[in-house]
Order: sequence, then structure tokens, then C-alpha cells
Amino acid sequence: MLKPIPERIRELDWDKLQRALDDDGFAKLPSLLSEAECEAIVGTYGEEDRFRRTIDMARYRFGSGEYKYFGAPLPDWLRQLREGFYPELSRAANRWLERLGQPADYPDALAEFLDRCRAAEQTRPTPLILKYEAGGYNCLHQDLYGDVFFPFQVVFVLNRREEDYRGGEFLLVEQRPRAQSRGHAVSLERGEGLIFPTRHRPVPGARGYYRATLRHGVGTVTAGTRYSLGVIFHDAK
Repeated sequence: MLKPIPERIRELDWDKLQRALDDDGFAKLPSLLSEAECEAIVGTYGEEDRFRRTIDMARYRFGSGEYKYFGAPLPDWLRQLREGFYPELSRAANRWLERLGQPADYPDALAEFLDRCRAAEQTRPTPLILKYEAGGYNCLHQDLYGDVFFPFQVVFVLNRREEDYRGGEFLLVEQRPRAQSRGHAVSLERGEGLIFPTRHRPVPGARGYYRATLRHGVGTVTAGTRYSLGVIFHDAK
């Protein structure tokens, strides 16, 4: 029997994931969502009343594809993902702030962090589903929706690589000061996820830690249709 989402998140090897975040700047998750759950999430894409806004990426020169932001209230499974990941990621967020010489002030619970978003007039939910047809892609970007943001996001792929689609690797590009950019192309199987930075991360240098800026995107889908779920923790203005 499939365990509840919060229990699955708690049982992840968080020591290993925290080390990966510190060493690499991102951490790949094992298959967390079942095939049935992935199919059900994809099935919501046509239910317009679940979403607050649809974005045609080509219209805004974001790439080629479409995504939809969930409206409030979020589905229970999505709320559980958001609330379940937040505590461990807030630990990493505060550790990173300390390394950069900043106050480590992210609260332990998502509800308290969302209170900060509301105080900054950021009240619109940001979790979303993204859809790419053959030829689709997402340009490198950062998901910042106001002055308040959380340093991590989580993305899940919802259908089968090499069966439902080909190509479409998740792209993460890191720019270090006075150095050329470093890129990662990450392939995810159905139900697997990736934790990655929203804006920047601390990197050890000769004089302590310095800030490296990151952007993310999706490589070109060469065949089929690719769906993914983006779990963003801060809300938007």
C-alpha cells in the first residue's frame, strides 16, 4: 500500500540530500510519486477551474510550451508536497544564509513563511503544471514573483521519458563570478524529482563562501509530450 505523501517525504535520505545540495547545488529525488498519481496530476490539466492562469510561453518569449498556475485553495496532494518538503529545505536555506554571512531567518513551517508573503502582498499560489509538445523548450530563467522568495524549488516529471517523450532534459546553469558558466542537464524518470536553487547558492572559495547565480530551464523536447509539476514555495504578487 502506498504511504501518505508526508510520510514518503520524511523517509527520504535527507542526510544524503542535504549533502548533495551543499556539494552540487541540487539534489535528485528517487521516485516519489506513483504512476497513478502522475497520471492523475496530468489529468487535471484540462480542468480549467483548478487553475488561476494559463501562460503561452511563446507569447512572452519564455520558450515554446504552456503552463498553468494552480488556484487557491491548492489540491490536498499539492499542499502536502509543499508543506512536507518545506521544513528540511528551510534547514538548508538557513545554512546557506549563514555561509553567505546573512541572518538565518527562514521559519520552520511553511505557514509562517507564507505569512511573510502575504505581508509583502504576495498572495497568489505559484505551483504549476508545464506542458511541452515536440519542439517545446523553456528558456533559462529564475522564478521570482516579488521581494520575498524561498531559495529552493522542486520539480517532478509526470510522464515516461523515451516512451511518452524524448529530449526535454532539465537544465541548470551556474554563473560564478569572473568565471565561465557551468551547466547541468538532468534526466528524470516518471515520478522522480529534483530540488534546485531559485536564485543563487553559496560556493566555497579561498576567502570563504561566495554567491553563485543559477538559472534553470528545459531543453528541447524532440518527440512526444512532456508534463512536469513545479512546486514553488513562495507566492506571487
